[in-house]
Amino acid sequence: MPAAPLEQVMRAAGLEVTGCCERLSRWPGLLDHSVLLEDFSPEEADVLGSLMLHVRAKPGQMLIREGEVDDWMMLLLRGTVDVGKRIGPEAESEVRGDNTRLGVLRPGTVLGEMSMFDGEPRYASCWALSEVEAAVLDRDGVARLVRSRPEIGAKLLVKLTQLLAQRLRNTSTQLVKVLRRQTIT
Repeated sequence: MPAAPLEQVMRAAGLEVTGCCERLSRWPGLLDHSVLLEDFSPEEADVLGSLMLHVRAKPGQMLIREGEVDDWMMLLLRGTVDVGKRIGPEAESEVRGDNTRLGVLRPGTVLGEMSMFDGEPRYASCWALSEVEAAVLDRDGVARLVRSRPEIGAKLLVKLTQLLAQRLRNTSTQLVKVLRRQTIT
């Protein structure tokens, strides 16, 4: 069964879709502060943005639900996002308060890229802490970019790989800290 079009998926999630992000380079500070886009020229960012949907969310609205299988990621353009993971005996609960906070994301941050790549269920949930605007890119958009502008597609894939590697490194460092504390006590 084919996947629903990205715009339909975003609307079904309750997000407001306002079109595409053709002028991604014009977002104040985005090219300077986004690790994903720091090596992109304004023209390259705009090509990428032309394949991305612009969405809006209200405070408290869920952007990504842990356990769901999706093939898209978001680039946070405005606002802050809370990232939480269900841990412990209440891990099956969908109540926000039952989550352990993993972080608070600011504009320029990418979220949801792991599931876009591997097709596995979402690792954590993400909620808008304030009004949020984001650019959404799905796996099909990445494939279209690689076909139509391979140099920009390759740059995007390299940056996403670097982000994933850095997150893995950070997670491994945190795990080692926890294991050391357990060994000491």
